[in-house]
Amino acid sequence: MEQMKRYAVYYAPPAGEFWDRASHWLGWDAVRGQAVVPPDLGLDAAAITRDPRKYGFHGTIKPPFRLADGVDLAALHDAMADLCARLAPVELPGLRLKNLDGFLALVPDGDAAALRALAAAVVEGLDALRAPLTADEIARRRPERLSLRQRELLYRWGYPYVMEEFRFHLTLTDRLAGAQAAQAATTLEAHFAPVLPRPFRVADLCLFGEAMDGRFYLLHRYTLSG
Repeated sequence: MEQMKRYAVYYAPPAGEFWDRASHWLGWDAVRGQAVVPPDLGLDAAAITRDPRKYGFHGTIKPPFRLADGVDLAALHDAMADLCARLAPVELPGLRLKNLDGFLALVPDGDAAALRALAAAVVEGLDALRAPLTADEIARRRPERLSLRQRELLYRWGYPYVMEEFRFHLTLTDRLAGAQAAQAATTLEAHFAPVLPRPFRVADLCLFGEAMDGRFYLLHRYTLSG
């Protein structure tokens, strides 16, 4: 695993049709580390997936972070392996498509409290390895637009949407206008329906890295065995 600019802990589906279909839709396969051709669905996929494409298909558990001074990739790998050995898998009834304030994403059905607790444990468990945010990084989060609690979370954990503010989702599009979002939702719901997992099981977590080209690559998968 080469040195990366930033690292993140994501859920990513195991190898199979769900992963392949989602990766092709976004135009980036984070496992193979290469661009892929989107399917012809009557939508301009390249034009409406610019933001999520570079990350690859994923659900954020611990948002991207730089390593603290004195911390190397081997230490991060050891910490991830130890943490995942102590955390249990999470199972929910399934996934469904939802419009989240203009962008389309897959979100879990049912009570996501266990998934929220899993994410909180990872955010807290790896926090000592995270470099503090710079002033520029804080400014990019537009703290003036955040709630008081979200600002507290940003300053404490490096991201405003963690702990009780965490909402698990797997992003499929950029933010879209109303009619465009409605058309994309109809198309993507039909496209993904045959491959959505039921139940939806988070049995492992993935370490992703952001390379110098700005793309995220899946570096390692860790089984949740607690």
